[in-house]
Amino acid sequence: MNTNIRFSRGDSAKFFRTLNKRVNEYFKENNIKRTGNWKLHLKTIVMFSLFLTPYFLILTLDISQWWMLLLTVVMGIGMAGVGMNVMHDANHGSYSSKKWLNKIMGSSMYILAGNVYNWQVQHNVLHHTYTNIHGHDEDMDAGRVIRFTKHAKWRRFHKFQHYYSVFLYGLLTFNWALTTDFKQTKNYLARKLSYGKLPSPVKQWSTVVITKLIYVVMWIVIPMLIMSIAWWKILIGFFVMHYVAGLILSIVFQLAHMVEEADMPIPDQTGNMKNSWAIHQLFTTVNFSTKNRIVNWFTGGLNHQVEHHIFPNISHVHYTKISKIVKQTAKEFNLPYNEYKTTRKAIMAHFKHLKQMGMKPSLQ
Repeated sequence: MNTNIRFSRGDSAKFFRTLNKRVNEYFKENNIKRTGNWKLHLKTIVMFSLFLTPYFLILTLDISQWWMLLLTVVMGIGMAGVGMNVMHDANHGSYSSKKWLNKIMGSSMYILAGNVYNWQVQHNVLHHTYTNIHGHDEDMDAGRVIRFTKHAKWRRFHKFQHYYSVFLYGLLTFNWALTTDFKQTKNYLARKLSYGKLPSPVKQWSTVVITKLIYVVMWIVIPMLIMSIAWWKILIGFFVMHYVAGLILSIVFQLAHMVEEADMPIPDQTGNMKNSWAIHQLFTTVNFSTKNRIVNWFTGGLNHQVEHHIFPNISHVHYTKISKIVKQTAKEFNLPYNEYKTTRKAIMAHFKHLKQMGMKPSLQ
């Protein structure tokens, strides 16, 4: 983690200059902004409705507990939808050209059980800068439980990870709510990492504690006070909501980087990487199911990871259009443009990768 990564500045820099010029010309010629538009604003209403409407229905309507359970599943789908479509764009600064609106929409992270500062450091700084680099991209770090790369230590139980991993994926947002934000805040503040201005420790810790308390009151205390059902049933509903959201988010994220087609390079002993940053993104990132309108709409363009990683400050509503430019330019420079035609093929590639990484290193 102490190695300073340096990306190449050789001839490959011409690729990004060419690509960036063409993408800029696309927006200029069509007279459109790089940020979100009415399609994103409408989607925001839909996703928040999926997430919050069932919550109020559960609190106010006299419905059976089986219907309540079904509504918690809908809430989980909406929770993932808000995260992928609204929070994600906003915390990249691409939801709107207005900073205050990005800040408000980015703050939806708090009702998803996370923390804005932590998410921006882990995602915007570490993941987007050091994509798929072991020891730097924390998205590759699943502790001891899952081995995503050959550079991670192998343990005997990893040979079963392609079976048990999917059950752990659903715990993603649940971990945000319980432990992740406290660990990350301590770690990131100590390392003085930030996306923008470094917050004061007092402000960051206060934000973590206060938002967690509000979160618990909203999702657990209020339902317990209003609803006339056993407390443990409320906790089950809370867990189901998180599990559905965590499973969706984890699988979508994994299909873009933890698959056979994605490289997982490491720097040399002096910290130098083989490629420039932009070309590094092409080798380490994979698209999937980009022709599927439903997948495009629901995942917030996260299936267009190649476009997103090269242009993280462009809203996902434009990815389908600019993907043609990215693909053509990569072809001209004889560079990879990795993609799986369907979600099914991407899922198969992910679990095949897990199986391979679970094998004892001498057998790989």
